[in-house]
Amino acid sequence: QVQLVESGGGLVQAGGSLRLSCLASGRSFTNYIMGWFRQAPGKEREFVAGISWSGGNTYYGDSVKGRFTISKNNAKNTVYLQMNSLKPEDTAVYYCAADLTGINWNSGYWGQGTQVTVSS
Repeated sequence: QVQLVESGGGLVQAGGSLRLSCLASGRSFTNYIMGWFRQAPGKEREFVAGISWSGGNTYYGDSVKGRFTISKNNAKNTVYLQMNSLKPEDTAVYYCAADLTGINWNSGYWGQGTQVTVSS
């Protein structure tokens, strides 16, 4: 059974940092693009960052460039999202996802999400 399990969310003050983890299991993700998305109440889902599992190429949404860093640990089958200089507008449920193309994420795998709350 394929699973993506997020962890590391919580409450942090503005300017602080958090590191999210996504443990992937149930299949090989070698050919997949791994991504982080977020969704705040009343807003559409937003792409945050992506990384190719094999090549390590990284991609970022404009709102997080320079503040967030996506990385991976192949041995641990885990993808990370290091979030620095957090702002209240970063408050959202953060989801880990995996897709073969990195284009049609809805056809891929998704985790259950982890809540990140940034207080002002």
